[in-house]
Amino acid sequence: MSRLAPLSLAAAGVLFLLYPAVRPWTDETTVDGAREAMASGAWVAAHAFAMLGFILVPLALLALRESVGLAPMVVMSVGAGLVLPYYGAEDFGLHAAATNGGDLLAIAEATRYNPVAITMFGAGLLLLAVGAIMVAVAIWRTGALPRTSGLLFAAGFALFLPQFFAPAPVRIAHGVLMLAGLLWLAVALWRASPRPAKAPAAGAQPAAPAHG
Repeated sequence: MSRLAPLSLAAAGVLFLLYPAVRPWTDETTVDGAREAMASGAWVAAHAFAMLGFILVPLALLALRESVGLAPMVVMSVGAGLVLPYYGAEDFGLHAAATNGGDLLAIAEATRYNPVAITMFGAGLLLLAVGAIMVAVAIWRTGALPRTSGLLFAAGFALFLPQFFAPAPVRIAHGVLMLAGLLWLAVALWRASPRPAKAPAAGAQPAAPAHG
């Protein structure tokens, strides 16, 4: 089991915490508030953190394929693929609109509530939740890792869609939950990973095979 997988999960946890922590929290129902948030570098950075997190998690799950199967990784990969275009529009599209004039509130509403865009986004978040729950169930059934190590991981992704309807403090608390869940799973993976074999000392003779 590669040590790169738990490191990727830990990095994703940090990124998912930075997403709501760095994101500007202004009143986006007003032109001035929306422009202040969306025109800032923090807006671009925060959404980029989330996008990187969505990419890292399915890749890290490859390390669990022997114990939980490929299905959760595939489901979460598809979910991330559906979510990322929406995040790209939020990040780069709304930032460009905020820094180049125009009716920002109308552009933001048209971008966020386009029927195809919002359907893909919602479906992607639901698939991410399903994939994370599949991981937790498989870990619990197989015992390949500590049985509880997938619980917060699943909870974080299951609550990703509902938290968008909550105020800033709750969304930041959700970032803390994501960090805790991903770190917990990362630690479990790290402990289960085989340690690299030590190279024999220079000049040392290999042990003779036992006979009889």
